[in-house]
Amino acid sequence: MQLYSTNRQSPPVSLEEALFRGLPPDQGLYLPDTLPVLPESFFRDMHLLPFREIAVRVAVALLGEAVPANVLREVVYRAIDFDAPVVPVGETYALELFHGPSMAFKDFGARFMAGLMAHFLQQSRREVHILVATSGDTGGAVAQGFYRAPGIRVTILYPSGKVSDIQEKQLTTLGGNVTALEVEGTFDDCQRLVKEAFLDPELNQTYTLSSANSINIARLIPQTFYYFYAYAQVRHLGKPLVFSVPSGNFGNLSAGVIARRMGLPVHRFIAATNRNRVVPHYLITGDYAPEPSVETISNAMDVGSPSNFARLQVLFGNQVDQFRTLLTGASYDDQQTRSAMRHVYQTTGYVMCPHTAVAYLGLRDYLATASQPVTGVFLATAHPAKFGPTVEAAIGAKVPLPERLAALLDQPKQSVPMSNRFDDFKAWLTAGHKS
Repeated sequence: MQLYSTNRQSPPVSLEEALFRGLPPDQGLYLPDTLPVLPESFFRDMHLLPFREIAVRVAVALLGEAVPANVLREVVYRAIDFDAPVVPVGETYALELFHGPSMAFKDFGARFMAGLMAHFLQQSRREVHILVATSGDTGGAVAQGFYRAPGIRVTILYPSGKVSDIQEKQLTTLGGNVTALEVEGTFDDCQRLVKEAFLDPELNQTYTLSSANSINIARLIPQTFYYFYAYAQVRHLGKPLVFSVPSGNFGNLSAGVIARRMGLPVHRFIAATNRNRVVPHYLITGDYAPEPSVETISNAMDVGSPSNFARLQVLFGNQVDQFRTLLTGASYDDQQTRSAMRHVYQTTGYVMCPHTAVAYLGLRDYLATASQPVTGVFLATAHPAKFGPTVEAAIGAKVPLPERLAALLDQPKQSVPMSNRFDDFKAWLTAGHKS
């Protein structure tokens, strides 16, 4: 398989090169040159398959030309050793994506990507330095997924004071080959620093840099797996399927759109955001206008210039009318998010994190005006205990802390203060902080 840049100003590359390069030289994002459509028999019988087998078949269809099927099976089975159940919540359903090690949906992509990198590194015996910006959950998943991985060093950039206490502990307590940089600024600043590093000729001559953000196609592809698995769990209901996706950098939604291009019968996606509503605004007006991010209680979605919008533009032919055939935008403020957490808890007993609550709101409002009965699934992207104080204040009840999270609270924080100036970041990278 070959992958091309969304800007189409640099040559196509192999999966291995896209994996380790992260960003194309022309500052676009990589996409596969073809998206295979899975056979009808797969969708007819997939409810008989366990999650990992569904994931293997999707991975082989998409990546089988670049990676042997037996290797992909091994990578999938090591990466996905936890479930992603669809559970009823009132008249809707939640796709729970927080049962992995870091208790957030980013575990799927980070662990799969780590396995894929390990495969190629074993063949080439080179070393790689991963740079990743996080607004919350990506960093914890990457830290867990790549911790002690041979030949890989990880630097995580996160905005100071803008992630939850538990999220910060997940980023800053491992040590070893994982270093956390606490950046003065926003997630957009962190993301900008990473992008500038990838485009800096001097750094790229000195180090093999890669990214584990959703800008890296290998982080994005495994996120398609759970859309297929969700369909397998609700197919028997026999109604059109609608997914509501809490959206920040729009990698999760991009993965869903890719899954649909591969044949997954999705009727509609809801792009549910917090006050950072650049994409919902675009869907309404046709005007795409990135702006500085706004801080909210659903902090992992505080993105004012979502990178993956470039992929969506290509997938929809850069035509807002094409976007609208499949996507509905929705935006909610903190008060609405808190109210949703409280209402759902009081009426169903189900506890949602703030990001999940935004997705629930998007689905609720869509269902209120839907012209036909549908099966509505909202993505529950993080365990509510990761945002304990916020959730508890909203629902008026204690959220039990899972043992794996409780163990982090007594661990000492290890982080390096960093300005949001690229020169300072580059100087730190070149001062011996390398693989």
